[in-house]
Amino acid sequence: MYTSITKHIYDHIDPTKDDMQLFRSVLNEVAVSKGQFLLKPGTVVKHEYFVVKGCLKAYYQDAKGNRHIIQFAIENWWIGDFDAFLNQIPSKLYIEAIEDAELLSIHYDNLQKIYNEAPIFNRYFRILTTKAFIAQQKRILSTLEKNTKDRYIEFCTSYPNIELRVANYDIANYLGVTPENLSRVRKTFKG
Repeated sequence: MYTSITKHIYDHIDPTKDDMQLFRSVLNEVAVSKGQFLLKPGTVVKHEYFVVKGCLKAYYQDAKGNRHIIQFAIENWWIGDFDAFLNQIPSKLYIEAIEDAELLSIHYDNLQKIYNEAPIFNRYFRILTTKAFIAQQKRILSTLEKNTKDRYIEFCTSYPNIELRVANYDIANYLGVTPENLSRVRKTFKG
């Protein structure tokens, strides 16, 4: 269970054995079934989650009931309502399991403890936050500049093989296009 997060951490920073042991000691194993919600709006967010196995989606539901997918999370990705977590405020997002999933969670208070006792993890999470910010900015620019085909190609690069795991309408929602438009684009790759 801890092998994937250990590798993920060492891919970004070089903690001591004691730092790693401390970090692993505050993680908790969480299992969610397909269709189960990990988070709903209004919940004060106390945890962030690392995906060991499975696939989840985070989305916002507007006043008209329309869903807007913010993020998918597959193996070796972190997921949560980061604004609500960092500011300890109620969530605005739903997080739902698309597949049965195995996760590792870290509690907000434990993360603060880690920052104090193993400061190298400040760097780890700063790197992840920076990468997430860059990815979000690229996504916004892609939506403004690129056609559906190019956005779909970028999506498949960011989320390898996810098109086999996620419903067409969810991918279309994430890309901001109609499912019919996405189906036409996907057919061009099969032909």
